[in-house]
Amino acid sequence: MCRGLFFAFALLIGWPTLFSAEPPATQSPGAIIRVGIIGLDTSHCIAFTKLFNDPKAAGNLAGIHVVAAFPGGSPDIESSRTRVEGYTKQARELGVEIIDSIPNLLNKVDAVLLESVDGRPHLDQVRPVFEAGKPVFIDKPLAGSLVDAIAIAELGAKYNVPWFSCSSLRFGPTIQKIIADPKVGAVLGATAWSPAALEPSHPDLYWYGIHGVELLYTAMGTGCESVTRTHTDDTDIVVGIWKGGRVGTFRGTRTGAHDYGVVVFGAKSTAPAIKFEGYQPLAEQIAIFFKTRKAPVHVQETIELMAFMEAADESKRRNGAPVKLETVMASAQEAAAKKAAAAK
Repeated sequence: MCRGLFFAFALLIGWPTLFSAEPPATQSPGAIIRVGIIGLDTSHCIAFTKLFNDPKAAGNLAGIHVVAAFPGGSPDIESSRTRVEGYTKQARELGVEIIDSIPNLLNKVDAVLLESVDGRPHLDQVRPVFEAGKPVFIDKPLAGSLVDAIAIAELGAKYNVPWFSCSSLRFGPTIQKIIADPKVGAVLGATAWSPAALEPSHPDLYWYGIHGVELLYTAMGTGCESVTRTHTDDTDIVVGIWKGGRVGTFRGTRTGAHDYGVVVFGAKSTAPAIKFEGYQPLAEQIAIFFKTRKAPVHVQETIELMAFMEAADESKRRNGAPVKLETVMASAQEAAAKKAAAAK
């Protein structure tokens, strides 16, 4: 079986241990974990630094300290180009040393926050991190293409280095409580929504719609088999059919109120979760991950989530026709294999 077909088959049967890696030993108790940031072009880097470097940090946040950062930045994306200088200044004021290269950064840290707002350079930026054996959180979007997302997963497995990627909305206390609530019961379906601003350099939903898609997957889990997308200038509606006939829907908005939320349709009741609950819940998950080297989000789920958004783009290209995730996965896996072979 060729690698592309194997990947698609793995998706269909529920993602067994593809891309899995046995986590190395946990961090020594009481040790300070020195964290380095790659990319100072998003507010996330400052939010995380303030949480980790707070002298009063307690519980899970204690023992994590951001010590260095490589600014990076993408000249062809305005929201990156115009923010690097300001966030670099803020990071320096928070006591973070500014480093001139990723290799030099890695010499000073134990773990990495890959925060570049542009997903396209993530593959090249994370490669030396994996080679150095440093656990890494990769902020959304994981990559600028499904091909690169697959390549990142394969590299992580090759070097046996733990990593994870997600939106901060995944760990909001309200949605986490709902999906674990026995009064809601088994999740039969969900409808999630978020802003879905577009950035020409990225697949449509990768840039901002990923927030709502992340909420959808938080509720539904893996197992989506096909998607259908309706697109207008102002709105996107993506309907996913999960294994067993469950239905999950994402609504992305570009006008009107820019809210985040999800309604979970359970076997026993229906429950809404509507609000952004800050960065601390995700920061705590990152802290636990750096200490234990055990990722709180499965790689398989992150890759399927990326495939969901790629299939939505393909449905748009086909004027709303249904697209199977196994189809886009097989195509991307083949392209990733060719790209890897060409790089040798």
